[in-house]
Amino acid sequence: MALTEKRILSLGELPEGAQARVHQMQGGQAFLGRMAALGFSVGASLHLLQNTGRGPVIVLIRDTRVALGRGEASKILVEQEEGEDGNSYP
Repeated sequence: MALTEKRILSLGELPEGAQARVHQMQGGQAFLGRMAALGFSVGASLHLLQNTGRGPVIVLIRDTRVALGRGEASKILVEQEEGEDGNSYP
């Protein structure tokens, strides 16, 4: 069984359609509180619905669609999950 390297990237860098888990959030207390209120916490699973490279990043987290600005998305680090075949989700 080969060890796989974790792929950590910001939410804004995650490809559209990908599955990921929140790894870390960077920001002040107000930002972290707002993210917690929206359902973002370390370990939470999410699905990236929209990331066109401009405009908001739309995420499905805890059965809720959340739109984040690019600045907010850059402060959320995620670990991209892999499919059963070892490839990242599309």
